[in-house]
Amino acid sequence: MSSFLTFLSPVELGFAVLVVLVAGVVKGMVGFAMPMIMISGLSFFLPPELALAGLLFPTVATNGFQALRQGAAAAWESIVRFRLFLIVGGVLLLSSAQLVRVLEPDTLLVMIGGPVVFFAVIQLLGLRLRLSSRSAVVEGLVASVAGFVGGMSGIWGPPTVMYLTALDTPKDEQMRVQGVIYGLGAVMLVAAHIGSGVLTTATAAQPAAARADGLISCRGSRCSRWRSRAGPRPGPLRISRCRARRPRKRR
Repeated sequence: MSSFLTFLSPVELGFAVLVVLVAGVVKGMVGFAMPMIMISGLSFFLPPELALAGLLFPTVATNGFQALRQGAAAAWESIVRFRLFLIVGGVLLLSSAQLVRVLEPDTLLVMIGGPVVFFAVIQLLGLRLRLSSRSAVVEGLVASVAGFVGGMSGIWGPPTVMYLTALDTPKDEQMRVQGVIYGLGAVMLVAAHIGSGVLTTATAAQPAAARADGLISCRGSRCSRWRSRAGPRPGPLRISRCRARRPRKRR
């Protein structure tokens, strides 16, 4: 950890923890966007490759919780169903991750920021892709884009969400599928950047507080989201009153 702290001043370390906190809250609420927020926030005061290294382990941990929230059997079902997406995206992810150490920092920032701006504009314009049924060609194309962008930036959420939304995937299932795709992608990304040299003992020794920050905020906001969906639970007195009431007969 001391080797990592040489990269950060105390103020920067505090700001990094704040960035992870905000990213975890958003992740718990909507199911994605944690890498996007972290790479954007950390890149203000860190080199792009170091910011990328900083989001790897929090992303693996939070997506693991999200993928297994409904049980291992449901997660495995999602893996089998979207195996084409995972395979194609994984191959492109492993390939593009090797470009991080080759590209200039300014070029890398443009390649990270460009797709983010593009998908943000699509959302602001209200454009939505609609598919009547699954298509191997479309799924492979979306997975290629997600994997290529994700290998360099750790961001593969927007194209994935766009594709799942186009299929009208139910909300609960979509959250689980996102967790599976992002979680397995994050594991592959860790392996890819060990090979690329981005993830080393110095960059991997992130403060444990930052990782715990993301997990706690993600968990807390997810619980709040589920409570708001379920609505307030009536107490015993309210239930008894409801049972005691009878409809009045008309005379």
